[in-house]
Amino acid sequence: MTTSAARKLLKFWGVKYIQTPKTPAEPDQPASAETDSPSRPQLSTGTGTKTQRLAELQKIANGCEKCPLARQRNHLVFGEGNPDAEIVFVGEAPGFDEDRQGRPFIGRAGQLLTDIITKGMGLSRDDVYICNVLKCRPPDNRDPEEAEIDACKPYLISQLGLIKPKVICTLGRHAYNTLLGVNERITRVRGTLRDYRGTMLLATYHPSFLLRNQEKIKEAWEDMERLKQLLRS
Repeated sequence: MTTSAARKLLKFWGVKYIQTPKTPAEPDQPASAETDSPSRPQLSTGTGTKTQRLAELQKIANGCEKCPLARQRNHLVFGEGNPDAEIVFVGEAPGFDEDRQGRPFIGRAGQLLTDIITKGMGLSRDDVYICNVLKCRPPDNRDPEEAEIDACKPYLISQLGLIKPKVICTLGRHAYNTLLGVNERITRVRGTLRDYRGTMLLATYHPSFLLRNQEKIKEAWEDMERLKQLLRS
């Protein structure tokens, strides 16, 4: 896809084309494959609304000190959105802006994700649920480490188990590899549909990757069209 075509597609979405300095493409060395941690957070009761149970899970996560990231954070970034959402977007980890405000995807990449959801899918952020594999920001936004993923994965598994979405959309390789326990490049698996514990899982690019590689916008658009079809199925 040419730069001109990317601009046209972004204009169609209503998204301003963002010129960014040329940086290396997203590293193709994925995170190590993971298996489920046995230490799932234990809620005090199996009853209550999804909102109440997610709030209790967030309270447990707020007290988590399983890895050093907890001592460096300004705010835990648990997740937000509709607890009855049919689609959950799962990213990698909070960035600078997210750590300051305690909300997922509110920086430049988050603005693009919001535009993709609203202009590309015709939904609002209130219609979906958005979270990350890690709930605390890694220093300098580096890639998550294996021990950090091990510490945070139980919260993500519990979130998905409570929400029970129709579709999970993983943003980037870390979310995909973490949930499926594999070691794949996003360029290899993007656009593929997998099964995660009986739930459809679709892999696509992380918005920050799209900001650096705007020629991939067309492929992300195709993934959103696929998501809409899955929600209607």
